[in-house]
Amino acid sequence: MAREPELEHPRKAFGWAARDTSGILSPFKFSRRETGEKDVAFKVLYCGICHSDLHMVKNEWAVSTYPLVPGHEIAGIVTDVGSKVQKFKVGDKVGVGCLVGSCRSCQSCDDNLENYCSNSVLTYSAKNIDGTITYGGYSDTMVADEHFVISIPDNMPLDAAAPLLCAGITVYSPLRYFGLDKPGLHIGVVGLGGLGHMAVKFAKAFGAKVTVISTTPNKKEEAIKHLGADLFLISRDPDQMQAAVGTLDGIIDTVSAFHPLLPVISLLKSHGKLIMVGAPEQPLELPVFPLLLGRKLIAGSNIGGLKETQEMIDFAAKHNIKPEIEVIPVDYVNTAMERLLKADVKYRFVIDIGNTLKPSS
Repeated sequence: MAREPELEHPRKAFGWAARDTSGILSPFKFSRRETGEKDVAFKVLYCGICHSDLHMVKNEWAVSTYPLVPGHEIAGIVTDVGSKVQKFKVGDKVGVGCLVGSCRSCQSCDDNLENYCSNSVLTYSAKNIDGTITYGGYSDTMVADEHFVISIPDNMPLDAAAPLLCAGITVYSPLRYFGLDKPGLHIGVVGLGGLGHMAVKFAKAFGAKVTVISTTPNKKEEAIKHLGADLFLISRDPDQMQAAVGTLDGIIDTVSAFHPLLPVISLLKSHGKLIMVGAPEQPLELPVFPLLLGRKLIAGSNIGGLKETQEMIDFAAKHNIKPEIEVIPVDYVNTAMERLLKADVKYRFVIDIGNTLKPSS
């Protein structure tokens, strides 16, 4: 029989958890392991709310284990390090993203692509190496192997750093891997939410011309004046979409809801690349003829490896790239989830764990 979460490990911990598919989060006592020889323990100060947290608390992907403490955009300050830790010391600014483990011996791990390891361990609601379930960053403390801990640059505020650990790397990695990081390219971004607004910022930093494609006309001014996009297309306007056919070198599609791909594919030049980073619950229809007739590519990308995640956050700090965030207290988290479902956030909620998570919350 499984032990109670509060008794599994020696170190007491406290957070907010969902208990069932209602997705309602409430205070939860559990435990963390002691700091192992290669572990970094840190006090969680901020945690971003990712769209996948919303799917997971409701078990919409049918992989959730309850009780579930979400959160994989975690930033804080080191409180303890193991005897063999080399990269971190007490007091350092650090973060943990979507992964806390991998096999460290397969081809993907050898290539610094732990995100594609078939035995990777997700930061929450996954089975850890010791058989216990992982708990995420809507909590007061975190313990992780130093390999999966990211160093946060001094000039990057912790609240802004948190969403970079998922939203940031999720768009940075495909822009780099698929060669969409070259000055002068014309890049499209479908959806202007947590992922989309970061895709705009990174693409502009790489020197690209950027077009935002959205169903929401009232996001145009924000996209162009505030985020720096060059053009804005309303995807439901046939005339606007037709006028832009064949103009884009690559597209990052961030939408997590069902949507037609044909209008998006038509925007690509010949040899253009459509990269999917959103995760809709239902399968999308894939029209093949437009791919054949333009030798166009459609691909997917999932976060990034640890080496690339560190590269991304260093790049963001160097170029002053920060997510647009709304900082909230932990007891607002259920309301935040409801607003996130309606896309009512610009553009990422970040929970102020350090100041608002109390055992009496």
